[in-house]
Amino acid sequence: MAVFKGAGVAIATPFYADGSVNYDEFAKLIDFQIENGTDAIIVCGTTGESATLSEEEHVDVIRYCIQKVAGRIPVIAGTGSNSTETAVMLSKAAEEAGADAVLVVTPYYNKATQKGLISHYRTVAESISIPVIMYNVPSRTGCNILPKTAVTLCREVPNIVGIKDATGNISQTIEMMSMADGCIDLYSGNDDQILPILACGGLGVISVLSNVAPRQTHEICAKFFEGDVEGARKLQYDAIPLCNALFSEVNPIPVKKALEYIGIEAGPLRLPLTEIEPDHADQLREAMKGFGLI
Repeated sequence: MAVFKGAGVAIATPFYADGSVNYDEFAKLIDFQIENGTDAIIVCGTTGESATLSEEEHVDVIRYCIQKVAGRIPVIAGTGSNSTETAVMLSKAAEEAGADAVLVVTPYYNKATQKGLISHYRTVAESISIPVIMYNVPSRTGCNILPKTAVTLCREVPNIVGIKDATGNISQTIEMMSMADGCIDLYSGNDDQILPILACGGLGVISVLSNVAPRQTHEICAKFFEGDVEGARKLQYDAIPLCNALFSEVNPIPVKKALEYIGIEAGPLRLPLTEIEPDHADQLREAMKGFGLI
C-alpha cells in the first residue's frame, strides 16, 4: 500500500526573527494544511530549510510535526544527507519518532555514481523498517538517479517504495515507469508537472504550492483520480502563474513570503538564503490574487 495518494505538502519551517524555530506558527501551518485537505506532510525537506537546520533541530522539528499531526494524515520525514552515515542517523531518529516514511534526497555535492547511489539507498533503507521514498532533484544535487537504478532499488530493497521525481525530464520519467512495471510509487516533485506525472502513473505530488494552496493542489489530484481530467487540467493550468512566481527565486524564498501574504508568519530565511527581491514579491502577490488566495 502506498504511503499516501494525492497532494503532500513539502512544508516550510517557520522561524522567529532570531532564527530559532517558531513552533507556534508551525502548529498553525500544520492545522491549516490538514483542514484544507492536504493528504500528507513532508517535513524537513528542501522547503523546510533542512540544509541549515542543525541535526538536533532537524530531529526536533520532525518529532514536533509527528506529535502535532497526531495520526491525522501521514508524515514523511526528510532525512537525506550527502553523508550516508548522517542519513542513517536521521532516518533512525525519524522512525523512532513515529514517521510513516522517510524522503531521502540523493547525496548532494559528492556526485555519487549509480553504483554509489545503490549502496547509499540500500544502506539507509536497511537501517530502518519504514518505507523510503527516493528524491531525485539533479538541478540541486548534481546527481541523477537513472531509470535502471531506481527500478533496481525498488525491486531489490523491500522498503524502498517510490520516488519523488523533480528531474523535469518527462522522457526519463516515462522510461523509468515503463521499466518499473508497477514497482515504483511515483510522485511529482514539480508543481507545474502534477498532471503529466499523474498521466505517467503517478500517485500524487510532493508540493511547494500546497503550502499556500492546499485545497487546490489536492483537487488537481483528486479530480484526475475521479476521471475528471478536464477539471484537473484546468486547475493545473490556472496554477501555472503562481507556480512560476513561487520559483522566481530559489525555493523556499518565495513561499515564505507567500505564507506571510496569507497570514502565516513563516519568518526569515537562514543564510545563505535571503529575502525575496521586491519585484518578485510583487509578482508573487499578483499571482496569488489571480489564483484567488488573497
